[in-house]
Amino acid sequence: MSALPPLTLARVMDGLRQLPALPVVVLEVLETFEHEDVDVDALARKIAQDQAIAARVLRIANSSFYGLQTRVGTVQEAVVVLGFRAVRAMVMSVAATNSFPQHDCAGFNHAAFWRHCVGVGLCARALAVRARMNAELAFTAGLMHDIGRLVLVTCFPREYAATLAYRAQHDCATVIAERDVLGLDHALVGRTVAERWKFSQALREAIAGHHTPQEYTADSLAGLVHVADLTAHALGLSGEANELVAPMAEVAWHRLGIDWVQFKSALGEVEAAFEETCQSLLV
Repeated sequence: MSALPPLTLARVMDGLRQLPALPVVVLEVLETFEHEDVDVDALARKIAQDQAIAARVLRIANSSFYGLQTRVGTVQEAVVVLGFRAVRAMVMSVAATNSFPQHDCAGFNHAAFWRHCVGVGLCARALAVRARMNAELAFTAGLMHDIGRLVLVTCFPREYAATLAYRAQHDCATVIAERDVLGLDHALVGRTVAERWKFSQALREAIAGHHTPQEYTADSLAGLVHVADLTAHALGLSGEANELVAPMAEVAWHRLGIDWVQFKSALGEVEAAFEETCQSLLV
């Protein structure tokens, strides 16, 4: 069989046009990452009008992830009790897990992919709390960090199946297999998607730099998501056998400014919330 031609960003952009458009309310929520001075009540009402999104948001809000003592029954109540940033993270979670149709790509496990992403989101959130960073933005960045992989699987299943076969044959990291087979990697594709969908600068950097945090500034989310990604792999949260754990970039760890006691407590928090969060987001 002849080798597949390498992908280009132009082909990736063409592939993105095959994907369904994001719901209008999700686009409006995305804008609030850059402009916090929004009418939160009006946006909550718009979220509530999208019944599918609202139902999932309430299921997440009432899960053990947030540990509420009483249940919330409306999106507006969730905003009052948890705050708009938390509800915004929930909306983005729902959008991420519903925007990509499953495609038959040999070697790719959709369920394991999303379990890993939820794990990274939870790890990022727990670490952000201890590092005094925006926890809900960190969760969103962690959940979205591998969106480039999902685009490649959805739009180029044949090419990505060849990449996964190469990874298995050479026992190498996914990004290495992608660069060798495709000529680009999922972080670059993810940055392209994030720019197209007008993600905030913070989210774009986290997605683009989660494998190369040394290329980003100390206040970037890239380092946090890098540590969260490796942590989720080390915990084996995806459920896939023989997960590879790449070396951690020391600069990313040092920038967090937390100690090993705090890190261990974060792991316990993640493991306690993981299964129910997966059920709330993915079922």
